[in-house]
Amino acid sequence: MMKIDKDKLIIGAAGPVLALVSSFVLTVLVLLATGLDPIEPIRLMIENAGYSDVQVLIVNYTGILYLAALAVAIGFRMNLFNIGVEGQYRLAAMVSALVGASVDLPGPLHILLIVVVAIATGALWAGIAGILKTTRGVSEVVSTIMLNAITTSLVAWLILPKNFGVQPAGSNDLTTGQIAESGWFPGIDMGDGGEIYGFTFVALALGVVYWFVLNRTRFGFDLRATGESESAAQASGVDSKKMILTAMLISGGLAGLAGMPILLGESHTYSLAFPVNVGFTAITVALLGRNHPVGILFSALLFAFLEKASSNLDVSGYPKEITQIMQGIIVIAVVVSYELVRRYGLRRQQQKVGEELAAGGAIKTDKEVSA
Repeated sequence: MMKIDKDKLIIGAAGPVLALVSSFVLTVLVLLATGLDPIEPIRLMIENAGYSDVQVLIVNYTGILYLAALAVAIGFRMNLFNIGVEGQYRLAAMVSALVGASVDLPGPLHILLIVVVAIATGALWAGIAGILKTTRGVSEVVSTIMLNAITTSLVAWLILPKNFGVQPAGSNDLTTGQIAESGWFPGIDMGDGGEIYGFTFVALALGVVYWFVLNRTRFGFDLRATGESESAAQASGVDSKKMILTAMLISGGLAGLAGMPILLGESHTYSLAFPVNVGFTAITVALLGRNHPVGILFSALLFAFLEKASSNLDVSGYPKEITQIMQGIIVIAVVVSYELVRRYGLRRQQQKVGEELAAGGAIKTDKEVSA
């Protein structure tokens, strides 16, 4: 029978719980300081989440955040901070939309082509940062931030009508053209509530794959070992530079998939209205979920709730920016709470080692006395 380490379980849960509780308290204090009722906005969001259409929106956005957060988590497990998920996600969505709109293939092949292009584009864009780090020692934080800026300009240039963009008649929007119906990923019709993206279930399946690869394969062990200590992993025969580049490629590929739920399930084109800041939100989602697929799922669900259930706040006299305040406070609370829990965990480990040494000394003394 497997023995459960209670200390490890408590410390693992303490970080997210402390972060959520402290962020709630801080949000209440901020709302009180501005003269607003701190409980009413939360009640309104919970009430709004009771409508079927809002529930579908929450589920769909959860799938998008989940994929992006898995991309971030892969980097974190390698001790890499891939801030470029936002750029990788947007560029992959646009390029795959362009390719998808330019061809007409049988259904499964059409969808497969779009998905493969998205993975390849995201991996290629993240691979630039990986190559810079392994060959020139450039911090992935710096390179991915710069690549995000390049992505913004590149996407804006590509979507111009004189290049690859299309401007629908009578609209100020710019798109990449409509993907044929053969390239649409089927979802689940919820009646008046709308449709749950079919790719949301692919996202959940990838969460299982993520857990299995990291915890049940040699590659996953090498990846985690390199993240813990690059020099120690290299001494044991692991090519750390190869692992860094591989982790960045996988992270970028997952980031590329983050745009697939909405592209294949609803919009069927990339336009100026395509969701932004998904990659940045995913960083907090991964941190709050402690890079575990189940934790990331609940964290993504929380942020999707805050984003989609707050649509009626302004109608009731509360600024919709309250949710942005909540998300910002959660970011701060996560960083502070996890550092406090980490320090407590170190002290607890030292205490346990001291107790075990003391117990071992007492047993040895008893044996000497009896002898």
